[in-house]
Amino acid sequence: MELLQFTPAELAALLLSIKVALWCMVATCIPGIFIGWLLARKSFFGKSLLESIVHLPLVLPPVVPGYLLLILLGNQGILGKWLHQSLGITVAFTWVGAVIASAVMAMPLMVRAVRLAVIQVDSGLEAAARTLGASSLRVFFSVTLPLSAPGIITGLILAFSRSLGEFGATITFVGNIEGETRTLPLAIYTYTQTPGGDVQALRLVILSVALALAALFASELMERRALRLLGNKAGRD
Repeated sequence: MELLQFTPAELAALLLSIKVALWCMVATCIPGIFIGWLLARKSFFGKSLLESIVHLPLVLPPVVPGYLLLILLGNQGILGKWLHQSLGITVAFTWVGAVIASAVMAMPLMVRAVRLAVIQVDSGLEAAARTLGASSLRVFFSVTLPLSAPGIITGLILAFSRSLGEFGATITFVGNIEGETRTLPLAIYTYTQTPGGDVQALRLVILSVALALAALFASELMERRALRLLGNKAGRD
């Protein structure tokens, strides 16, 4: 029963993790869809460079993006200093910074999922819509986006799950502040470094596994539902 008795600090870490993960989904949604579509449908100078930059967080040690974010958005950083002094906005060492760190690390997964989904959309359907007088914007929203929905849903769930497990970039950029930036992975790390914290760490590990499984299960259900709706729509048409 002790494993089910969460302390206020553990519940705070759980709620903060979910909050950061949900905002991570929001932060990666529009840019992830745009970049994924761009890489799937367009050829332009610098495309390989853009693709490499987008996927760089997958191969870099997580502390590297976190440190770069600190240089850019820290209170004494390139952009962060101006935000802090001119607008009174502080990003580093806040939960907003945790969202940014998670979004940077999750963006490659979102972009890859969207890109693969857009590639699988029949370009002939888009061409047919254009011959009927639809603008490129209308083709995107009425043809490409709906047919890419399963991949977009998958990307969003992957971003959510990646955020739940984000550690390196987060602790480097926003620290490990209880009630402000201490998400589940940081709380687990804290308890493993605390004498007598094994039970708390195990409790949060179990909780993290349960959340990850739930997110993946939800992704599978939503993807199947999206495919079924697309199939029904195609049948009616």
